[in-house]
Amino acid sequence: MKFSFDSRVRYSETGEDRQLSLNGILNYFQDCCTFHSESAGVGMDFLAEKGQAWVLSSWQIVVNRYPLLYEKIRVSTWPYAFRRFLGSRNFTMEDEKGELIAYANSLWTYLDIASGRPVNVDKKQIEAYTLEEKLDMDYFSRKILIPEGMKEYPAFQVRPHHLDTNHHVNNGQYVLMAQEYLPGGFKVGQMRAEYKKQAVLDDVIRPKVKEENGIYTIVLESPAGDIYAVVELEK
Repeated sequence: MKFSFDSRVRYSETGEDRQLSLNGILNYFQDCCTFHSESAGVGMDFLAEKGQAWVLSSWQIVVNRYPLLYEKIRVSTWPYAFRRFLGSRNFTMEDEKGELIAYANSLWTYLDIASGRPVNVDKKQIEAYTLEEKLDMDYFSRKILIPEGMKEYPAFQVRPHHLDTNHHVNNGQYVLMAQEYLPGGFKVGQMRAEYKKQAVLDDVIRPKVKEENGIYTIVLESPAGDIYAVVELEK
């Protein structure tokens, strides 16, 4: 079963061009997913009681255009597969005419919070959702190839505003970090992100960047070389 909600692009979600930002699109998708879980009775309270959580493993977001301030939008999501401890979801954002503004694929891992290890999705959650057909789109691998000869930039520390309710750096924050290394005026048409390790408060993140054929790959890793996330941005 698909879940949808309607909204308008808010001023606080736009950039200097008065268009919804990439992070704004990502947040709408993330919120839609959360709303879906809450409406199905398997939301944050349900997960907290079990001591478990869904953690994002990868994003692939394609943007056809960035909607304008105050424009009406409809955001939708649906799961299309469960396999042991993995769940796959599609997302769409449409304008008032039903035209596709942006769409996405995502892979989620179901974790036991105390152990940090994957656990199989329980029966109640599987029954709470109705699986739908996969969105017709070009699906890329969740694995992002890391190029050689990356340029290293100054490291920085994880601060409280980077964290979400799981007390880890929110997936959207990694994308915001990566966008800091794009040239001015670079408009992202596709974003891919692969999440490998969860960063927490006061962790140090060391960014490494490489541009090849107009595609920027940003690796966000620890000083020891453990990768937190890899983000790929292209026009």
